[in-house]
Amino acid sequence: MEHRLVAHIEEALGWDGPGSVGAAFARGRLTDPDLPARLLTPHRLLDLIKRRHLANPQLRCYAEGDEVHPSLFLSSNVNRRRQAVSQADMAALGRILNQGGTVVLDHLDFFDPTLEVACRALGWWSGELTSANAYLAVGDTDGFHLHWDDHEVIAVQLAGEKSWEVRGPSRLAPMYRDAERNRTPSEEVLWKGTMRAGDVMHIPRGFWHTATRLGSGSDGHSLHVTFGFTKRNGVTWANFLSDAARADEAFRRDLEGAEGTAHKVLTDKLSSLAASYSPERYLDELRSNTPPARHMPYVTAFGRPEGVVAVTEFAPSIVRAGDTVQVCGGGKRLTFHERADPGLRALLSGHPVYLDGADEDTITLADLLVMEGLCEPLTEMSSSGYTGLVTPVTYLKRPSASG
Repeated sequence: MEHRLVAHIEEALGWDGPGSVGAAFARGRLTDPDLPARLLTPHRLLDLIKRRHLANPQLRCYAEGDEVHPSLFLSSNVNRRRQAVSQADMAALGRILNQGGTVVLDHLDFFDPTLEVACRALGWWSGELTSANAYLAVGDTDGFHLHWDDHEVIAVQLAGEKSWEVRGPSRLAPMYRDAERNRTPSEEVLWKGTMRAGDVMHIPRGFWHTATRLGSGSDGHSLHVTFGFTKRNGVTWANFLSDAARADEAFRRDLEGAEGTAHKVLTDKLSSLAASYSPERYLDELRSNTPPARHMPYVTAFGRPEGVVAVTEFAPSIVRAGDTVQVCGGGKRLTFHERADPGLRALLSGHPVYLDGADEDTITLADLLVMEGLCEPLTEMSSSGYTGLVTPVTYLKRPSASG
């Protein structure tokens, strides 16, 4: 999928591909001045919050650097069926912001089609699951204290400005669940400055950082979004091997009372299992077997959709094998005749495909991919997430016989 945001991030950070994610701290600036507002604005963020049932910790607020208790900005409304639902008290959010505070919404990509498409494009590009969090701060307010994240982060400043300090790691490749705690910040300051609308920054896992608006003025604001990449590592591979070992009776037997030969069998079997499921095979199968997080179903009673788009978390694999085409992705493995190759590559490209003018074979193929869960019908809402950011695929109408 060719997405404007991905291309501009690569250009801004001087990258030539996803291999640079997690490698080193980097920052730059988007060359398209209209892109930040196209992704998200402060008013659109508040509108999304207003229209959703949200709970803490997905929705959080901060004032003077400390977290605000959820009871001060979340309300529990009871509907006519006496069902309690949690939602934001928008008046309270307004007071927090106007008095110099910060509103944070995690996993914004689940609510907003533009950020959903952006995260999918970044996931296809990086080969890692990607999510988006939004941070809106108003006035002369402090931000998060010096901390580190257990995932890679690309931060894009969308509006206003915010001051940052980024330091190196004090423990290499730290993890959320680790062998030892990582509480002492590094003294190595890599960068200290102000992010303004259009600026981009990459903060690798374990790098200490803090952001604030203190000293920036009481009449200003800041909106930035962070794209988080949960990269797989040796521990996640080892955990996978542990789960795979459950299929073998030898691993399920008790260690106590087993003779030395039994222990030798276990070490040999574990070595064989690790060799057969190499890290490369583990990553390939993880990506091809991950189902879409969400999928719009194809209800035939509604009629054929005007268009479809691929919604797999990672780019599907399309491989020619003799007179067949093998497709792997979204937890499915499908086989088609070789004549389906061009249609499959268009429909599974990640670009929205509008079917008006397409031949019957392509339309039938689109129906099948939707039913299998690799594609979904385009709606007015989902299409808006691609507009101006991802080039659509269209088919020319064939002239009629009388034309």
